[in-house]
Amino acid sequence: MKKVLIVASVVSFIEWFNKENVEFLRSELKCEVHIACNFDYMEDTDEERTKKYLGMIESEGVILHNIHFARSPFNKANISAYRELHDVIAKGNFDLIHCHTPAASIFTRMAAKKARKKGSVVMYTCHGFHFHNAAPKKNWLLYYPVEKWMSRYTDYLVTINKEDYKRAQGFHAKNVRYIPGVGVDIDRIKKAKVDKRAYKKSIGIPEDSIMLLSVGEMIERKNHEVIIRALGQLKRSDIYYVICGKGPLREYLEQLSESLGVHTVFLGFRKDIPELCNTADISAFPSKIEGLGLAGIEAMAAGVPLVSSNVHGILDYVIDGKTGYACNPDDVESFSKAIEKLASNENLRLSMKEDCLKAVEPFDINNALNTMWNIYREILE
Repeated sequence: MKKVLIVASVVSFIEWFNKENVEFLRSELKCEVHIACNFDYMEDTDEERTKKYLGMIESEGVILHNIHFARSPFNKANISAYRELHDVIAKGNFDLIHCHTPAASIFTRMAAKKARKKGSVVMYTCHGFHFHNAAPKKNWLLYYPVEKWMSRYTDYLVTINKEDYKRAQGFHAKNVRYIPGVGVDIDRIKKAKVDKRAYKKSIGIPEDSIMLLSVGEMIERKNHEVIIRALGQLKRSDIYYVICGKGPLREYLEQLSESLGVHTVFLGFRKDIPELCNTADISAFPSKIEGLGLAGIEAMAAGVPLVSSNVHGILDYVIDGKTGYACNPDDVESFSKAIEKLASNENLRLSMKEDCLKAVEPFDINNALNTMWNIYREILE
């Protein structure tokens, strides 16, 4: 029986982006699957649901290693986390070590140096380099040399957007692959039929309002602030900004919305994202950096035009002027104008629907999973 270790910084990354991979490795390839991450950090997920998921996979034989990674790579807690992970790898005799998330992947590849010499294959799925065409110079100075150097200790480097794929080909990894993201269940979103007026009322906004939806953790990188400031410029009482997600910036965003007179509704963590996407009139995805961005693809899979930033993986599916509008992530004025165009013209929103649906077809979950599973087969069979 082959042994596989999957490493990520926090448990939500496993549940959201890897549960199908865990099941494939366990059921189809008959591997002994180990997962190493911080199982105590659940601030970005539904704790009850996540604990239920962990209990289920443990009962099926998946072995869990609680490694107390800190989210910041510069936190001293990562020193002890590295030692914990090093022990797991040294004792594990793994055939494949598959790591995700920047800091955890650096620690994993450092800890796996001896294991590679003994035959372990090390794979890193990059969910978005911190250096990209629109990234600040400091990101290039800090992250680019580290990622390029660590690619020496990487057998397979998997990227999820085309810009990263092109750049990674100049690194040292022997095998550089592209997969179309981690996959979105587009069919499920399309089939989520809702009464838009009734659903708006159920979440506390007027039935005839313009609903602008963002799905994402309330952290600086997701950049909800720029949308609130853009709406503050518009001063339209008929637009309601609905944010789904948890995060440390909630109180700040609440205060900002109140000070600018913006109708912002904070729904917290939600399980009805397909229904909410089909209720929205416009979606906003203004991230400062994004490897690809499931939330943007999910909204477009419901035929909802997207007001997004013009960076990185988002540009793999956003077509400015056809599927919505792409703006510089710091340009409040551009976001304000884009929202105004879409909010004021229902026919324009409807005319973009087919372009949205066509643009997201390559990112369907079946395409993404089958591409990843073929890589697993290549390594393990």
